[in-house]
Amino acid sequence: MRSRGVLVLAAVLAAVLVTGLAAGWALRRDRDRDTPEQVAARYFAAWSKGDLEGMGELVADPPADFAAQHQALSRGLAVNTIALEPRPVVRSGPDAARAAFTVTRSLASHGSWSFASELRLGRVDGRWRVRWSPATLYPGLKGGGAWAMRQVTVPAATPVARDGRALPDGGPLEPYLAAITSRLDEEEDQSVWAIELRDGGGPPQRVKLFGTEKGREIETTLDRRVQAAAEKAVASAPGRAAVVAVRPGGGEVLAVADGLGGLGAFIGRYPPGSTFKVVTAGALLADGSGAGTGADCPASVVTAQRTIRNDEDHALGRTTLRGAFAASCNTTFARLAVERLGAEKLAASARRFGFGARLTPGVDAADGSFPGPESGAELAEAAIGQGRVQASPLLMASVAAAAADGSWRSPRLLAPTLIREGGGATPGPRPVPGASALRTMMRAVVTGGTAAGAGLPDGTAGKTGTAEIGAGQSHAWFIGYRDEVAFSVFVEAGGSGPKVAAPVAARFLKALP
Repeated sequence: MRSRGVLVLAAVLAAVLVTGLAAGWALRRDRDRDTPEQVAARYFAAWSKGDLEGMGELVADPPADFAAQHQALSRGLAVNTIALEPRPVVRSGPDAARAAFTVTRSLASHGSWSFASELRLGRVDGRWRVRWSPATLYPGLKGGGAWAMRQVTVPAATPVARDGRALPDGGPLEPYLAAITSRLDEEEDQSVWAIELRDGGGPPQRVKLFGTEKGREIETTLDRRVQAAAEKAVASAPGRAAVVAVRPGGGEVLAVADGLGGLGAFIGRYPPGSTFKVVTAGALLADGSGAGTGADCPASVVTAQRTIRNDEDHALGRTTLRGAFAASCNTTFARLAVERLGAEKLAASARRFGFGARLTPGVDAADGSFPGPESGAELAEAAIGQGRVQASPLLMASVAAAAADGSWRSPRLLAPTLIREGGGATPGPRPVPGASALRTMMRAVVTGGTAAGAGLPDGTAGKTGTAEIGAGQSHAWFIGYRDEVAFSVFVEAGGSGPKVAAPVAARFLKALP
């Protein structure tokens, strides 16, 4: 009997084990069939409960300090509660999706702090997973951020729009207004609390001020209507994006809609890709070429022992400089830079368009970088905005403004008398030779070139850019101007400039009054 009982018990255990395994396999199959919508919902639910372990299980290859980065923000800012408002998941391809969201944190004794961010998802080994990076925690964050609440002294002043009316409270302008307030030199100061972020080894940034009292109003150059159009366009972009608008002829920043986080549109440096062909074309025009000068556009070319290819291997054969510019022929501009211009002439053109100049908008801003090419191969890459060439969306908006006006000016958010920068004066205007021909070429980009299908309104001129950044990814760019507004559109890892950034620019321009 005992033997029989053992056999019965063994059978029962085996049945339970089989049932458990079957249930586990079924659950795994269900998880394998999870949609990005389901993964995003579970991630947000776990985040709302503070379940960092559950969040990590939904992340593809989470970093070792995944939980520590979340805890560092909560501890540094004394977070009491967190509220998440997810938006619908948007698919950007068969294996990629994103979900915009707003997060609001209640901070002990200081009120609440809200900002918009984005959750990226992708299919990894056949399963949908969260593609987490520090920027998911706070837009633009690149490393393990150090967060702190600090009591600071700021002027008793309130930045307002150029018409004297109030600017939007919160949103992408918030870090810029905090930075303006922190830099003003006023007689009456006030002591307030600030959220301070130090990203990796970078300088501390104030991303939010609490308890500021309304003092003397300080007029900025920002235009409320242009700002609203820019923010609407950035909200529609498939990923973290920025739109910066500048007035040609004066350099006033009309709008900065920054979805990159912090002051990303001003201090971020990125390869400009083919938008830099505005600079290369400017060098050729200054050297005596014209928009109708003959040029070759083969699908590929070897110059200075460097093979350069056009996007999708397109070719025009024999054409004009205007035609090659409109079609964004890498082969044309790389070869002409090596065989006709040389490094010195291209570098001189870069300087005329503000590269290497000290930008003084009234808040922190990164200079454009154009290191002298050390070889013919580097020169070929630099001519198409790759290699070591880097620029911010702010600088590229000023490049578009220079083409529109005929002179480059340092962009600014405040009146010149309010900009007190150490270490030298704001650079003066820099004439751009051949600007009229350059405008003709930029117009051709929209009427029959790479931006022809983007839906840009009549009268727009510009240049698309797709900047390769490795691992099969590219930043998407479009810079241009229409009427009295010059602008740059940047979509981080957005892919194609013509397919992604140019339509965002179209939505921006169509939203203008």
